[in-house]
Amino acid sequence: MHRAALLAYLDRYAAAWPAEEELVQRFRCFIQTHPDCLSRGCVAGHITASAWIVDAAGQAVLLTHHKKLNKWLQLGGHVDDDVGVEGACLREAQEESGMSQFCFIRWRAGPLTPLDLDVHEIPARGAAPAHQHWDVRFLLRAKAGQKLAISDESNQLEWAPSAALLDYTREESVLRMHRKATEVLR
Repeated sequence: MHRAALLAYLDRYAAAWPAEEELVQRFRCFIQTHPDCLSRGCVAGHITASAWIVDAAGQAVLLTHHKKLNKWLQLGGHVDDDVGVEGACLREAQEESGMSQFCFIRWRAGPLTPLDLDVHEIPARGAAPAHQHWDVRFLLRAKAGQKLAISDESNQLEWAPSAALLDYTREESVLRMHRKATEVLR
């Protein structure tokens, strides 16, 4: 069931970002050839879910300084079959931020559409071999007045002012999400 929902997300994404059709096709191929793609047990790689979280005023984005990767990134993580990508995105946003109240920003008419897709290499660590994360990213807004709590996966959490994002990261995939979010929130 979750793979069917994931493929439907890809259809909506392709309609929203037609210039990224090649990337969408790569995702489809990966999903169709790996029935266990939603589980971290899929050795070749697996689907992950991320949240690009804007504050209530839309002036800042929440970034985590990731312990294992040692860089500023969006919040997110493994799907692990249980809740699908939308549920995993929300779960990871809550677990990694300490906040509980978010709303998905439906920036297109109709069902929820991902903001971004990204495939990136995760280096080998311990017994885990290098593998790819096939990341499905959604746009969320945090309710005002919530306190942050740093998870075990982070060195730091920070509301980065949108205008100062380059002070935190030069990661193209993060900057791309910012550009897309800025475009769709206008």
